[in-house]
This record gives sequence, C-alpha cells and structure tokens, in this order.
Amino acid sequence: MVKKILLGTLLVTMIVIGGSFVMAEEFQQPFAKGEINPYSKFFTGRTYLNMLVTRDDTFNSSIGNVTFEPGARTNWHKHSGGQILLVTSGEGRYQEKGKEVQILKKGDVVKIPPNVEHWHGASPNSEFSHISIEPNLPNNQTTWLDAVSDKEYK
Repeated sequence: MVKKILLGTLLVTMIVIGGSFVMAEEFQQPFAKGEINPYSKFFTGRTYLNMLVTRDDTFNSSIGNVTFEPGARTNWHKHSGGQILLVTSGEGRYQEKGKEVQILKKGDVVKIPPNVEHWHGASPNSEFSHISIEPNLPNNQTTWLDAVSDKEYK
C-alpha cells in the first residue's frame, strides 16, 4: 500500500512539474576503472587510474585508462613528448591554453603536440574515461601547472 502511494505521488509530481523520469545508466567502459589516481594532487575532483602498459626497454610509452567522476579534471599541464587521448566513454572536455573548450565523446581522438599547455576532464554531468598515451619516453616529462578554475572550466 505504501509503495503504491509513493509511486502515485511520484507520478503526480512529475505531471505537475512537467518532468520526465529517466533511469541512470551504469557507466560502462572497456577497461577496469582502476584505483584512486595516485596523481590526485594534480586534479580537481575524483579520478581513477588503471595503468595498462608501463614503459619498458621495448615500448617507449605508457598507456593508462583514466576515469573521471562528473566535474573532475586535470590541472593545466604539458608533456614534453606530447600526449594522445582515446575517448572510451562518457562526455568530456579538452582545452588548449588560449583556445576554446572542445566537447569530447566516445570515439574521439585528441593528439596533443609536445609542450602544449592543456587540461582535460569530465563534463559537469557525466562520468568520462579516456586512454592516455604518453609517447617518446623516457624523455617525455609532464609539467603540472595551476588548477583549472571553475570559471575556466565552465
């Protein structure tokens, strides 16, 4: 009986306010989310990192799956050897210093040239994941800069 009353109240409320009822989808991505990002001090919000490939003497790159909760983002930063992002799920944002913010969706590829200041992260209302490829190791160094302000983000 209580269940029917609650359901009825929900339906009446939706009709009165003109809303719609949408079930949240579970966030799906091709790789495991990983653990809390050990580089969290260079991010705003919560992120996770799952290293898929670490540099060795054969492959001079590192490849990691990075997952961002809604609104989470990197600080401004640059990579001396460049970076490649492969978007695997959700909706994200990418911006190079002095340029407009780009919306990122599943399947997008971002090639970031060496030493270009940029940031990337989730949109305000969506989780986001990408594969981060750092080529040209061991000489590719990341320089972390200031946090992206809320004003810059929005």
